[in-house]
Amino acid sequence: MKSILRGLIAIGAMLISTLSLAQSEKVVMGVSIPAATNGWTSGVAYWANRTKGELEKKYRNIKIIIKAANSSSEQINQIRGLHTVNKINTLVILPFEPIPLSGPIAQLKDKGVFVTVIDRALTDVHAQNAYVTGDNYGFGKVAGQYIAQALDGKGDIVILRGPPGAIDNQRVNAFNEVIKAHPGIRVLDAKHGNWNRNDAFKLMQDYLARFKRIDAVWASDDEMAAGVQKAIAQAKRTDIRLVLGGTGAKDYVKKIMDQDKIVTADIAYSPSMIADAMRLTAEARTAGNTMPATTIIPAPLITKENAAQFYFPDSPF
Repeated sequence: MKSILRGLIAIGAMLISTLSLAQSEKVVMGVSIPAATNGWTSGVAYWANRTKGELEKKYRNIKIIIKAANSSSEQINQIRGLHTVNKINTLVILPFEPIPLSGPIAQLKDKGVFVTVIDRALTDVHAQNAYVTGDNYGFGKVAGQYIAQALDGKGDIVILRGPPGAIDNQRVNAFNEVIKAHPGIRVLDAKHGNWNRNDAFKLMQDYLARFKRIDAVWASDDEMAAGVQKAIAQAKRTDIRLVLGGTGAKDYVKKIMDQDKIVTADIAYSPSMIADAMRLTAEARTAGNTMPATTIIPAPLITKENAAQFYFPDSPF
């Protein structure tokens, strides 16, 4: 009986120790992100560094180290270094690519590192403690609803998809579900612009050459929307009534605020989700609490009525 009691006391002590990280240990948080190679990832870097300062000021027992990688292999080496050199006990990571990162992240978790993954879902959910992501299904649904309403349920549209993968599929499937309920709207074509301005410019040139009338374009990303608008301007086309992007880039939010003729709305999918993930993780770790397995950041519609709430002029994105 005494041995059982001693065992229970020992287990209880271990649980108390785990939950009391805030009181007994410094939280050393590694933040691993892709390098700023486009507008959205530039925004990720901006929000990560801004939030690092806020959290280190708010919590006395937290230290944050940020690393940016240009490839999956570099990110793998960086997170291993964060563990062996910087002795992190917490990792917040936006994977460069989910498939090659899943194994190395799982290895860190097995060594006792608390892992929060952002946006790009791992192939093994057991490799993470928490997952923070934008609402990709909601992103596509809101876009479909806005275009259907703006066209009054009638018109010809083209779609520029993101790079092939789960995120793009969720958005496009949700969009198509809405459009199917409006038989007066015809999708002329849907091809991948890869969230890339130049790819979108070339793809839109092709659409413009093939289709003599286009009422609206769902670019599904603000980088692609910029390429689309450049192609429209060069072709001097006046039939296009609406270009809808997504992610809430400051240039496009400003267009909405300035009441641009064909950019009248956008969908929020902000790189500030890195800040949300860092704050939620810091709060849980310093308090010794758990985090929800999944946290979904909403993707609301941005219009002239609320655009000011989504405009961050100091951000590069």
